[in-house]
Amino acid sequence: MTTSPQPRSRRERPAKPALTRDGIITTAVRLMEAEGLQRVTMRRLAQELDTGPASLYVYVANTAELHAAILEELLGEVNLGPAAAAGDWRDRIEAVLTSYITVLYAHPSLAQSALIARPSGPNYLDLVEALLALLAEGGVPDDQAAWGVDSLLQTATATAAEHSARAQSGSPEDDWNALHEALRQASPTRHPHVAALGAELVSGPPTARRTWILQALVNGVSNTPRPQ
Repeated sequence: MTTSPQPRSRRERPAKPALTRDGIITTAVRLMEAEGLQRVTMRRLAQELDTGPASLYVYVANTAELHAAILEELLGEVNLGPAAAAGDWRDRIEAVLTSYITVLYAHPSLAQSALIARPSGPNYLDLVEALLALLAEGGVPDDQAAWGVDSLLQTATATAAEHSARAQSGSPEDDWNALHEALRQASPTRHPHVAALGAELVSGPPTARRTWILQALVNGVSNTPRPQ
């Protein structure tokens, strides 16, 4: 004769750990790495934490804020060492931004979200501080530096988002080959400049193009006064 299991008292169950914002974000990062950013919703996160979605809103207002908090957490991985190192200040800005791009490369779905996510925590402020310090070292006027940081981070973020979009595309190589062919067959009459520079438009390795873009932008920030 078998006996049915006796119901377990709530008092005998192990207590769930108290919710904290740091714990929620840590769980969200782990969930993103396992399932992708698209799966990191308030409902899915609540399920992972064995609680109700309403409990999370005390700590995180909505999914957009949650994604921004995930980005803020991962910004702690950016190497800011070049800001205090020796060498040309332009090269060191490029090194910091390259590290930032590399962090986003490691999380493709986050790279696209970063185009609109607005982190505001200490890791983000550390990154902005490092870039402002390097621009100040280069003699860039404060007002130009203030706008320049935004442009530098936007460009770096867009670079990472474009890379992630291509990586997630079903046929990135086919798309690239189609572009090459379209440029090769460009009409010298209708598109004379495209026909003349078709090979140059797609020349150079990605790292060299990225370096040139960042350096061109830094030089522009340094030499372009803000409108009065």
